Amino acid sequence: MALRIEEYAMIGDCETAALVGRDGSIDWLCWPRFDSAACFAALLGKPENGRWLIAPKAAPLETTRRYRPGTLILETDFRTESGSVTVIDFMPPIDDASDLVRLVVGRTGRVTLQTELVIRFDYGATVPWVTRAEDGVIDAIAGPERLVLRTPAALHGEDLKTVGEFEVGAGEAIPFVLSHGPSFDRPPPPIDPFDALERTQAFWRGWSDRCPKVGPYTETVKRSLITLKALTYHRTGGIVAAATTSLPEDLGGTRNWDYRFCWLRDATFTLLALMNLGYYDEARAWRDWLLRAVAGSPRQVQIMYGVAGERRLPEWIVPWLPGYEGSSPVRIGNDAAQQLQIDVFGEVADAMFQALKAGLAPPKRANAIRREFLEHLAATWRQPDEGIWEVRGGRQHFVHSKLMAWVAFDRAADDIETKIFDEDGRRWRSIADEIHAEICERGFDRELNSFVQAFGSSRLDASLLLIPLVGFLPADHPRVRGTVEAIEERLLIDDEFVLRYETDRGLDGLPPGEGAFLACSFWLVDNYLLQGRYRDARRLFERLLARCNDVGLLAEEFDPRARRMLGNFPQAYSHVGLINSALNLARSEGPAEERAQAHERHVAADAGGRAPSD
Repeated sequence: MALRIEEYAMIGDCETAALVGRDGSIDWLCWPRFDSAACFAALLGKPENGRWLIAPKAAPLETTRRYRPGTLILETDFRTESGSVTVIDFMPPIDDASDLVRLVVGRTGRVTLQTELVIRFDYGATVPWVTRAEDGVIDAIAGPERLVLRTPAALHGEDLKTVGEFEVGAGEAIPFVLSHGPSFDRPPPPIDPFDALERTQAFWRGWSDRCPKVGPYTETVKRSLITLKALTYHRTGGIVAAATTSLPEDLGGTRNWDYRFCWLRDATFTLLALMNLGYYDEARAWRDWLLRAVAGSPRQVQIMYGVAGERRLPEWIVPWLPGYEGSSPVRIGNDAAQQLQIDVFGEVADAMFQALKAGLAPPKRANAIRREFLEHLAATWRQPDEGIWEVRGGRQHFVHSKLMAWVAFDRAADDIETKIFDEDGRRWRSIADEIHAEICERGFDRELNSFVQAFGSSRLDASLLLIPLVGFLPADHPRVRGTVEAIEERLLIDDEFVLRYETDRGLDGLPPGEGAFLACSFWLVDNYLLQGRYRDARRLFERLLARCNDVGLLAEEFDPRARRMLGNFPQAYSHVGLINSALNLARSEGPAEERAQAHERHVAADAGGRAPSD
């Protein structure tokens, strides 16, 4: 029986990540990058599609786990009738090598354990040649890929697997080190696993200890921050949306997407989370990745890129994997990369603006890129697009897309940018005012007393919660209050979970049904705060924190009916939302106020049509 998504934990080395189950099985690992082909793909199939199990031979009486404080080192305790052991899992970060280390440490008594290593390259399809050297090193090769296993435990081949049994007593430790390298080079060199443990702990503690206090949420924020760091490809600064592909948004359904890429829509909130916690090097690296990725003609800007800025992310289906709990198809790549989403121009513009406001000096080509983007957007903002949710049911005039176009011109007209780039912002202000008036005229339904998903529509959309967060209208404006009330009535489930939109109405070209997108619930927390509903904000935030799994991780979505996580895991955007909401609750001025208040002077009620008084 498949583990629930929340029963997994992540380990990683800032280049890739693995998912470790509570049962001691590593069921997902792509090597050497996040978006490489998986060599362990049991998560989306069966054990024969690749996994690495280390666990007691007899069913444990109790299993508990935790991360070592301030690190990405996972410790899983198994208590059995004969004794107890701890399996310590980690990947040494930012190293010349690419290794996965598992240490089996005896705590009490003597415990018999079993290990089963099933290597299947190319997403669970390719069985490697496996050889054993005289020193016991196991070498698995197929095509360009190679994995090397070093351990003192006695292992043997059986049914295209590497298996073994061994005993561990109190105070004893048996290491296993799996290393990745190209098949056409020499095998990756051995490492000292115990020294690697110390170095890995020192790296993560040295990094995470810089996290400032965030009131009662410090440790929760730190865990989310470590998760963001682990999802960052350190060579480029790109942050992937999640470590996995095709974990379903609806169990048994077809809403299964590859999230091992970097989305522009995540840019500003991620940047604010990093900068507000003092991690300016990471914020700068993310900003610079963003600028490199979008370099070139603005007509060719995509909504997502590979971790190094790759543009071709063709989508294909893996026919031999049945999918998580039978949720098919399993998709590799993402065709949404070719969609038109006008909102990404606003995200890039706001990310650049927030970086400037925080004192990050603009790169040399920043002004040239900025002007090309603005000129292109001035000519295209009136077009329909696929919108923030990447619908596959046809283009519409989505209000959120127009909103983010307004953000681009609003920021360009701000005094900060006009002074730094030595220009008159009146043209950009004029375009911003035009967009503002059109949204207020065509994007608001007076009968619903709410903004709507698209011009001429009566549907609601959680992205409308961003209207006050980006400073389009004040949070206490009657139209904003009406929109929040409408979302509470139609999209809020159990006073906790906010749906992205109403999927049963055929908007996105997919079968109906999905879980609640967790980031949207954090947006509602921020709206409550901006409206002065502090008790509601804190209550909702605390309930969302309770949805983290036992090691503090969140997936993309949560199913309120089945009470379980859905979607790719762990999800960067969920953790970004958690960080920013925690900062908003703990500080007198958090990211929500910071992003919104600087622009409210441009939406005063007496500014022709820009902030209708109703």
